Amino acid sequence: MTLFFPYTVMQVVPELDTGGVEQTVVDVARAVIEAGGRAIVVSKGGRLEAYLRQIGAVVHRLPVHSKNPYVQLKNHFALRALIRKEQPDIVHVRSRAPALSALPAAKAEGVKTVTTYHGIYNAGSGLKRWYNGRMTTADVVIANSGYTRAHVLGEYDLDPAKVIAVPRGVDLSKFEPSAVDAVRVNKLAKDWSIDRADGRTRFLLAGRLTRWKGQALVIEALKGLGRPDVQLILAGDDQGRSDYTQELRTLAARLRIEDQVKIVGHCSDMPAAYALCDFALAPSLEPEAFGRTAVEPQAMGRPVLAARHGATAETVEDGVTGWLVTPGDASAWADAMRVAVQTSAPARAVMGAAGRARVHERFSLSAMCAATLDIYCSLLT
Repeated sequence: MTLFFPYTVMQVVPELDTGGVEQTVVDVARAVIEAGGRAIVVSKGGRLEAYLRQIGAVVHRLPVHSKNPYVQLKNHFALRALIRKEQPDIVHVRSRAPALSALPAAKAEGVKTVTTYHGIYNAGSGLKRWYNGRMTTADVVIANSGYTRAHVLGEYDLDPAKVIAVPRGVDLSKFEPSAVDAVRVNKLAKDWSIDRADGRTRFLLAGRLTRWKGQALVIEALKGLGRPDVQLILAGDDQGRSDYTQELRTLAARLRIEDQVKIVGHCSDMPAAYALCDFALAPSLEPEAFGRTAVEPQAMGRPVLAARHGATAETVEDGVTGWLVTPGDASAWADAMRVAVQTSAPARAVMGAAGRARVHERFSLSAMCAATLDIYCSLLT
């Protein structure tokens, strides 16, 4: 990482509630401060504001999440005034709606700009393509994976040197097997009514309960596997999609495997969840722009079964740190789960160690922050 960073970075993000984008904002703000710089965050607010202030960041509230043209116009002038006041060296925009006002404001004040594509933006119309494309007008565009970078370059006529892949980072101090004691794992097992002594092989699918994440697919795969000594745990918030949650319960009951499927809701201790299970699943039906649920379990030494598309094809090394599986094919997923279950404990340990090494080398939080600060420096020196 850049040892000394005597600059001010203003990040603009729609909100500061819990989420991957918001956590990355916090991580980069902390890295800027630790390297000797000033960190400013502009958003509509959220629960992470208090922590940002605690680490020394400056927080401002503006309705930058809004797509309303009148609000956008007001935001533009408010951001110009804020830029003149705070004197940032870099304005880093992390979403499309804020980009409409923040990028022109920064350029009008002569400030260098960066954007980050945290996901894939599909365009169904010319207007939507124009809207998505505002993110590409920054001086440098960061993509959160090689897959996302290829998508951006395929959609827009850009100098490839301007679009830089910086994979999202995992906090290796949090996802560290030796830091997760038996007390935490046992508490989670009790909360989830899991008998750790029952001899079952456990697969964990972590992620919000929504159809494209593939929960129904792996329930069908579990039926195809045909082994009662295997348990599937679905951990994630349905965010009000209770109909889908009930659909999953009904599917498991119809397939007569409801005793093998646990839907446990939101989990606040994911390291313990991975420690409790033997394998992780990342079966998304649509390509993931990054897919942290394929990376975090590797950091915890757990082999991953992931869909062979999108960024998960980058983060999981087939046959080495896990298995890549045909997307959307329940039979293929049943076969892959069978291979995993039949893999010996020593072989699993070797795969787990390879996964940990891969994450430490390519997907660490420190590597992400170092690459981001290096990009900032490249624009300022």
